[in-house]
Amino acid sequence: MRKGDPRKLGRYELVGRLGEGGMGVVFLARAADGRQVAIKMIRADLEVDEEFRRRFRSEVNRARQVPPFCTAEVLDADPDHERPYLVVEYVDGPSLSAVVAERGPLSPANLHALAIGMATALTAIHGAGVIHRDLKPSNVLLPPGSPKVIDFGIARTVEPTSQHTATNQWLGTVAYMAPERFGDNASAVITPAADVFAWGAVLAYAGTGRTPFAAESPPVVAARILTQPPDLTGLVPPLRDLVERTLAKDPAARPTARELLDLLLAAGPDRQPAVAAALARQPGLLLAAEEAQAATEQRPEHAMTAAAVPPELETVAAGETEVAPVAAPATRPAAWSASTREATPPPPPAPAARGGSRWGRIANVAMALAVLVTSLTVAGIASGVLPFGDGGTPSGSATTATSAAPAPTTTAPATPSPSPPASEVVMQDPLDKPKLWLLREDQGELTTCTFEDALVITRDKQGPYRCPGPMDPFTDFSMTVDVRLRDEGACAAMWFRFVGKAGYLVRICPEAFHVSTHGVEDGKKVLPLRTMPFTTPIPLDTATRVGISMQGTTITLERDGQQVGTVQDSTFTVGRVVLGIYPETQDHEPPFTVAFSNVEVRTFTG
Repeated sequence: MRKGDPRKLGRYELVGRLGEGGMGVVFLARAADGRQVAIKMIRADLEVDEEFRRRFRSEVNRARQVPPFCTAEVLDADPDHERPYLVVEYVDGPSLSAVVAERGPLSPANLHALAIGMATALTAIHGAGVIHRDLKPSNVLLPPGSPKVIDFGIARTVEPTSQHTATNQWLGTVAYMAPERFGDNASAVITPAADVFAWGAVLAYAGTGRTPFAAESPPVVAARILTQPPDLTGLVPPLRDLVERTLAKDPAARPTARELLDLLLAAGPDRQPAVAAALARQPGLLLAAEEAQAATEQRPEHAMTAAAVPPELETVAAGETEVAPVAAPATRPAAWSASTREATPPPPPAPAARGGSRWGRIANVAMALAVLVTSLTVAGIASGVLPFGDGGTPSGSATTATSAAPAPTTTAPATPSPSPPASEVVMQDPLDKPKLWLLREDQGELTTCTFEDALVITRDKQGPYRCPGPMDPFTDFSMTVDVRLRDEGACAAMWFRFVGKAGYLVRICPEAFHVSTHGVEDGKKVLPLRTMPFTTPIPLDTATRVGISMQGTTITLERDGQQVGTVQDSTFTVGRVVLGIYPETQDHEPPFTVAFSNVEVRTFTG
């Protein structure tokens, strides 16, 4: 800490400096609960600008919507404080720039882990409607576990063309800036493709120890970015081919972040050995990547409704760039080899991105860059533990609903359900192949989520497990799905209004539905709400149509179109739907297998 540094910002105690950059100073701080966080305090010359405060507030709201998949989560902010500030998770790990400077290029396994981690982060960032704009080695941290991308979203609050930026200040480092960022109308044409270009440049640096357009001065670097092919000597196929595609001059010729992730994670024989080695060493990285895939999986257009978008994202202030949420292909691209270009050609260039005049003004760009310098590096921001809600809970860490449940409640014989309210389909998936729900092979949890004309979940241990699926949040909805219980003691599980690690849980067992809350307070605890016995048990390996309806505080459960019972509870109000497995009792031995098919989700319209 320096003389004049504040000792507190809001409810946070500042304990040290982490770095300083173009927008302000980054402090290590302690929250009221003792947790370490990183706080970026905005520069004094910006704090008096009301326009900046408004933009800062808007950008913080967007950044807080980015899922924490290989990113440092935005936790808090106060744009109205005397010194506006931003609070993010603290990441205890060195930057990529420091690691390469000290140890040289990364090993193949570490390089592939970095490629997956950065692609995961960009998939999450772009899926939330945010552009990073300043992806560079100092903004990639390498803590134990998975790489973390920091400083996203808020980067757009200061642009080179803005009144807040002097001619000797640039946001971003020239070596990682896409060609379109050097044009006169850069602020108007900037898209997520600029981040994908930066991904390729950062990866080339990590794999070779130098930038792909290296030169003796920023103007020459800019000229090479605009006119010359990248120098990728030292990278080997197929990763080299993928990096080369991301460094295309035309933004439309680059893959999206989601396409990058799909290509990197190609399953089966298409998965590269270095990728397999990286994922084996960092199982948390695979979970994060699959969650990011699930969050941006293609859905029916009306599934991405205003109800799924926080209110603060619905209005875009004048002069700000907005990015639509990503709708990724439902099927994964072919293996990422040199032949991929023929198998999945890029879309034709967008007219606005082709502007030959922009690429022709190299001399003007070089002259402009001669008076510019790269922005200062902010070292060591944010992070902690990623809340991967879809991974399996460690064996024995959750109390089973059966062991904790009260005596079964007697219910009346099943009766036909009343006429349902008006609704519309927002999700439909036969579950015969990866689409809305994805493959997973979790060796650590001894569980697989595979597809054999159904989503088949096999677990070789006790305890619950959730398979990766869509991230759309719902409030009032109905969901129906065919369920098969294939082994003694196996119970299918459906979570809904589920956020992070908490929501409602229905276990479908041979003898009954068990309705509980799951994860209140600690992410593990199961609190039974009601047991609904069946008049006739579910036979093994026989399809049963299960229906769940949630309206207000009323949960209604159906079996084969007949209402079984209802529960009243107000613990959770909104969240996603999840499919998984939850073995019945400790009396049965694994493995346990269940299968789901023909899922449909509707939201109520009246």
